[in-house]
Amino acid sequence: MASAPAATPAAVPAVPAVPRKKLTNYVGFANLPNQVHRASIRKGFTFTAMVVGETGLGKSTLINTLFNTNLVPSGEERVVGREPTQTVGIETISADIEENEVRLRLNLIDTPGFGDFVNNENAWEPILQTIRARFDAYLEQENRTSRSKIVDNRVHALLYFIQPTGHALRQIDLEFLTRLHKLVNVIPIIAKSDTVAESDMQTYKQRILRDLEFHGIDIVKLSTLGYEDEEMIAEVNEIQNRLPFAIVGSNDLVKTVDGRVVRGRAYPWGVIEVDNEEHCDFVKLRQMLIRSNMEDLRELTEVLYENYRASKLQELGISQDDSVFSDVNPSAKQAEARAVHEAKLAKMESDMKAVFQRKVAEKESKLKQSEEELYARHRQMRAALDQQRQELEERKRRLQNSLR
Repeated sequence: MASAPAATPAAVPAVPAVPRKKLTNYVGFANLPNQVHRASIRKGFTFTAMVVGETGLGKSTLINTLFNTNLVPSGEERVVGREPTQTVGIETISADIEENEVRLRLNLIDTPGFGDFVNNENAWEPILQTIRARFDAYLEQENRTSRSKIVDNRVHALLYFIQPTGHALRQIDLEFLTRLHKLVNVIPIIAKSDTVAESDMQTYKQRILRDLEFHGIDIVKLSTLGYEDEEMIAEVNEIQNRLPFAIVGSNDLVKTVDGRVVRGRAYPWGVIEVDNEEHCDFVKLRQMLIRSNMEDLRELTEVLYENYRASKLQELGISQDDSVFSDVNPSAKQAEARAVHEAKLAKMESDMKAVFQRKVAEKESKLKQSEEELYARHRQMRAALDQQRQELEERKRRLQNSLR
């Protein structure tokens, strides 16, 4: 019987090759700054500035000049329709600004009425309460929400406008700054500096700085730590050395003698250019607030807030162990342990020397006492021998006499 033909094996379908993507970029923790940058861009930034000064010193004009827009209405426009009051007002203007896909939430706090009354006693109280209330709100968010979701509405910079008198600071200036300089970054500004002669401006600045130092008032101090670029360090130092800033604000376009169109103010004797560093310090103020030191001001605010937070918790009866937040340097720790160990060895050596000296003194005292006892026994024995010799000689003499 014939066998059945063998079955032909079925064809196995080909498995498509899995495409493997090649990584063309470096993968590692070096990308962390890029991740932080993307997260910051996605979240955006918040900056809050407060302007304080009397009406007519050009606060609104300066803010509009900084951002080259009519962000803040002039003092005259805000006064219209508002009832007169004998207290300092607090007005907040917020604006969203975007530049190169970077979003900034700008909060401007104005204080209309400050210094405008005959009696300005306690005129700083509403401002002081506002700054503290924003600190308290931030502290409340820390207790209730995660760090990444906290909205930072703390005051990062306080622009304090000083009258261009050319003389010393007034009493209201000193009283105000004395009460607020520990809570906010104070940036002193000489308003309408074009009313002060250029030859007298530097003298006026030095007089203001001496008054501040004499009364123990701190103003903003930018740090150069962390900067590696010498040009950036020089720029920060130059900004710091310009304080207090002599400012002229204007968004008006005027024509100079040489035909240029610039922002400034035209006078019969010439043109004051806002963006000319030889005419005023507006460019340095703009660099500090917007271009190069905005994040520095936010970090300085963090330091002021931590001091306020610690005092606030102490008032509530809550104390914290600051050593938990201290940085530990292994070499310093080892040097400290070595110093403690050497101090212990020195103390042990000193104690051993004292014990040795005490025992030596006791031994010498005992030896001296034994020596004196030996000398006394020697004298007694010698005296006894002398007496025996005399008795023997006396007996010998008697015996010789008896034999005769």
